[in-house]
Amino acid sequence: MSDKLPQASLDEIRHSLAHLLAAAVLQKYPDTKLGIGPVIDNGFYYDFLFSQPVTEDDLKDLQKDMRKLAHRHLDFTGEKLTAEGAKKMFKDQPFKVELIEEFSKDGKELTAYHTGDVFTDLCRGGHVTNTKQIDPESFKLSRLAGAYWRGSEKNPMLTRIYGLAFASKKELEAYEKMMEEAKKRDHRKLGKDLGLFTIIDEIGPGLPLFYPKGTILRRLVENYITDLQEKRGYVPIWIPHITKGKLYEISGHLQKYDAMYPPMQLPDEDAYYLKPMNCPHFMMLYNTLPHSYRELPIRYTSTTTNYRYEKSGELTGLTRVRALTQDDCHVFTRPDQIEAEINLMLDMINEAYTTFGFSDFWVRISTHDPENKEKYIGDKTIWAESEAALEKLIKNRGWKHEIGVGEAAFYGPKLDFILKDVLGREWQLSTIQLDMNLPKRFNLEYTDADGTKKQPVVIHRAILGSTERFLAILIEHFGGAFPLWLAPVQVAVIPVSEKHIDYAREIAKKLPGFRVQIAEENETLGKKIRGAEMQKIPYVLVVGDKEIEQNAVNVRHYKEGVLGTLSLDQLSAKLREEIEKKG
Repeated sequence: MSDKLPQASLDEIRHSLAHLLAAAVLQKYPDTKLGIGPVIDNGFYYDFLFSQPVTEDDLKDLQKDMRKLAHRHLDFTGEKLTAEGAKKMFKDQPFKVELIEEFSKDGKELTAYHTGDVFTDLCRGGHVTNTKQIDPESFKLSRLAGAYWRGSEKNPMLTRIYGLAFASKKELEAYEKMMEEAKKRDHRKLGKDLGLFTIIDEIGPGLPLFYPKGTILRRLVENYITDLQEKRGYVPIWIPHITKGKLYEISGHLQKYDAMYPPMQLPDEDAYYLKPMNCPHFMMLYNTLPHSYRELPIRYTSTTTNYRYEKSGELTGLTRVRALTQDDCHVFTRPDQIEAEINLMLDMINEAYTTFGFSDFWVRISTHDPENKEKYIGDKTIWAESEAALEKLIKNRGWKHEIGVGEAAFYGPKLDFILKDVLGREWQLSTIQLDMNLPKRFNLEYTDADGTKKQPVVIHRAILGSTERFLAILIEHFGGAFPLWLAPVQVAVIPVSEKHIDYAREIAKKLPGFRVQIAEENETLGKKIRGAEMQKIPYVLVVGDKEIEQNAVNVRHYKEGVLGTLSLDQLSAKLREEIEKKG
């Protein structure tokens, strides 16, 4: 073939590497049954059912075999198949046969792709033209994991081999360096080291408990959002954590939502459910009172915990939990107020991200999938109007955005905000959902200027998304070294010896309004200073004879080092200024 090949995309390279991995596995373990091998963020994986034990020690050999295959400059070629032909081709691969039977029922076209003469896979395409387009040093097999076939615990457990893959060796090395830094910042490790939170087996997976320091941190974050909202006319409500199932029949969640806990069956009563979301409660509360067009918009908020039956294998620290707290808001508005209300929300989201140290973000405009209509409720005209309105608002701001087809909630399109942390990793946080469907299901009304009854539009909004998940991101973004306004302990006062403890206590009393800790333990001065540094406390005040004589403190900053001797007035002014700036 010609030496000139088109430039391959990163997804094509990663997908092709998944095929090379499967080829290498079959060369070494011919009896292996193949699952699937998709592209994922930063690489690929492939699922296998091995007939013998395979460990991470085997990955190096498989990686070498993949590189040898890549050096052979193998062509990728496709072949269209009938269901019968596909079953014959993959007769020894039961998982492939299962997929063939499913795809053929849906009338989908079947294709097989050949990697030279060494491997053939059932696949819909998206590969390099030839393995010459793959830099053999740009990928690495990274780890093993267990994965149930098709994600169901009723199916066999397969071995998943993960691989990292980039366009070049340099990019791979940069990613690995970033991941090493990410390990140091892992919120699960820092949560333990800094005494922020824990998860206890006897209480249950995905149900975190917060120590005093962690509770202070989450309170600071949630109070900031509360103040941000209430200054702009949002009003708090309170809702219970359980409800009759009837509520979710009205909303459609019983039919469409798959993460609800099983019902609580009470004697001689209706079944009750733990709430997985808050929208129906807000709407029922709105409906208990008459409303005039003059009152709208009504901006209800509640920071409250929801409970979702997430699969145990998907639970991770605070980023994926079963008890998640949302800074939830529902605005009941007239159609002519939609643009102003969403712009107000966009202002708040922008301000919050900047305050918390996240300046780099983009927006996914999540729309419905017209090919999968059964997933959604409501009229197609309403969907079209809602999606167009959201796209217009984001375009008007000039913010970077993408369209996420099929990412909408079942009742309406939404804006999902994706931010980058200090390591360049992306996290989905805030969401704004424009809902013209649930108000109809709940018969929401207001009296318009002409005396007629009209249906309000509901805008769902959360800035943090989930307090727990936001805290995980915040911990990792700052590496546990929080800015002064967020630090659970802002100042540590360390007496040089026991005879200086009374002065240390006096100093703490003269710093009202600040979160101060006194190191009274019987340890050496050096050990107490190191302890404060390990806890990443922003300011450390060392006090001894000299400081008592000068009525001052010797100040150390976690990042800036020794700042020297300051009077308490000087220190207090410095702390107040830093907190006000939220730097």
